[in-house]
Amino acid sequence: MKTLLALGAHYDDCIFGIPGILLQGVRKHYRVIVLTLIGDYTNWAPAKGRAAEVVEGTKRLAHERGVEMRFLNFASHRFDARLENKLLVAKAVAEIQPDVAFTLWKDDHHNDHVVASELTRVAVRNAGQMLDGVAYKPPGRLYFYDNGPRHTIGFTPDTFVDVSDTWTEAQDWLGGLMALVRNQPYDRAKPDGAMQAKESLARYRGASCGAKYAEALWLGLPRPVDIL
Repeated sequence: MKTLLALGAHYDDCIFGIPGILLQGVRKHYRVIVLTLIGDYTNWAPAKGRAAEVVEGTKRLAHERGVEMRFLNFASHRFDARLENKLLVAKAVAEIQPDVAFTLWKDDHHNDHVVASELTRVAVRNAGQMLDGVAYKPPGRLYFYDNGPRHTIGFTPDTFVDVSDTWTEAQDWLGGLMALVRNQPYDRAKPDGAMQAKESLARYRGASCGAKYAEALWLGLPRPVDIL
C-alpha cells in the first residue's frame, strides 16, 4: 500500500486545498495521512473552550472518509522555522514515509501558512539527512497546493487534477468541518463561505483544464510526456 501525505498548518488547510485528491487516494487504496502542524487551538477564538473537541472532531470526520489525521503541538503564530521545529516535523514525516506528498504554497498572507510551508518542504525533501542517518527515502513527487483567495500569493499551477468524481463528498467533508467549528449541525442545503469559495475555485480550475471541478498543484519539475 502506497502512502499519500498531505501537510498543512491548520485543521482545515488540506480539507480546503485538496480534499478531492485525498478522497481519490482513498478510493485508489492509498494510505492517506494528513499531518497538521497546529494541534493547539487554545489561543484561537472560534475554538475557545472547545479546542480539544475541534481536534477530535476533525480526526473523526477524516476517519469517516478513510483518512488518518495527525496533529503536532504547535499553536497559531507561536512557532517559526527554527531548527528545533524543523526536526520535529522531519521526525513525523520520516515515521510516515510518504510515496507522494502535498504541502502549502510558500507565499501567503497568513504567517502560519508561510512557516508551515518552509518546515514541511524541508522535512519532506531532507528528513533523512536532518535526522542523521534515519532510514528515509524522499517521495518522488512533492506537490504544492494553494489555499484560496485572500491567502495564497503568486500561485501559478502546472498540474491539474479532475476531482469531479469526489466533488460532493469533498464538499460535505469541508462543510462538516466548518459546522464542527461553529458547533452547529451540518446542512448541505446551506453552504457556508468556505464551501462557496472552494466551489468557485474548483470551477475555475476546472475551466482551466476542461473539467467540471478540479484542484490545482505546482510541481515545478519539467518532465517528458508521451503525447502520441
